[in-house]
Amino acid sequence: MPWVIRDVVNDINKAVARRWRDIDPLLPESGDLPEGCMAPLLAIGPNGRPSGLGVCRHQYVPADTLAQTWGAATKFVLTVRLREPDTKPALDDLLTQWREHLDAQPEAKADDTAAVVNWPSRDVTGVLALLAHGLRPMSVIAARPAGRPATVTVTASSATASSATASATPANRLVIRAAEPGDLDTVAELEMGVVRYDAHFAGSIPRPDTEALVRAETRAALGGRPGWIWLAERDGLPVALTVVEPPGAATWIAGMTRPGATTYLQTMFVQPGARGAGIGAALVDHVHHELDARGIETTLLHYAQVNPLSAPFWHRMGYRPLWTTWEARPAATLR
Repeated sequence: MPWVIRDVVNDINKAVARRWRDIDPLLPESGDLPEGCMAPLLAIGPNGRPSGLGVCRHQYVPADTLAQTWGAATKFVLTVRLREPDTKPALDDLLTQWREHLDAQPEAKADDTAAVVNWPSRDVTGVLALLAHGLRPMSVIAARPAGRPATVTVTASSATASSATASATPANRLVIRAAEPGDLDTVAELEMGVVRYDAHFAGSIPRPDTEALVRAETRAALGGRPGWIWLAERDGLPVALTVVEPPGAATWIAGMTRPGATTYLQTMFVQPGARGAGIGAALVDHVHHELDARGIETTLLHYAQVNPLSAPFWHRMGYRPLWTTWEARPAATLR
């Protein structure tokens, strides 16, 4: 990166760091921009000073990975840094330049593509610019700091006592335990339940290899110790699942929040016939006690913006929006 651009990046990053600290204490320090497919896009403010920078990356998601189940096969991701408290003018300028760049990319016209911007959820000043350019809020990265209590009361009829092994309540005959390698079939099928349900909101795109990839990933995760997968059973039958990526596996997303031990809550699924009985709340409450005891400082997760179940549930369990992922699908629909 040329020195003049690096100086501009450093200058803007200092302003962004101050603004982000005021907006949301869980946001990370604004770091260096990633390497892009071309020189950074530059927005100039009314005073002639650079007011914003944008870097476009072309991401080609391999077909033999589960990542392609959770989004388009080709993604054009714009990372922005905006100096001023009112981000709308500079963001509008950068999105216009970005659209012109994508117009010149033949691959952006394919169906299985997306133009993606990750935007701090509490930074409301850029929302109108994102909407004006045809981007839609598709998913949310939500965060829970360690020790943050749920806003829903987990009662004796739906709760489980905190335990490192298994716990049960006679009131609803619910047992929560760490999953074991012998639970492969059960865990993989519950994982597929999430994939199938999220497809209703374009949160997932089931692929021909999705089921085999889920099974392979589940087999590997079940072999780890300590375990990071928990099952809830009622009357001996599995009814709910939670899967957490430990800090070593969650590095891909840990940079989206403040430094510290960070986990990613990958899966939480309750069988349709068991919903509404407090099982999900009991399972997640149990997992939170486990994570707090293991010294986890922040837990992140995704939920689909329009999922009518996820947002209310996760907010009650102590999570709140940190980033919103805005997308135009296919990428050529960016305005």
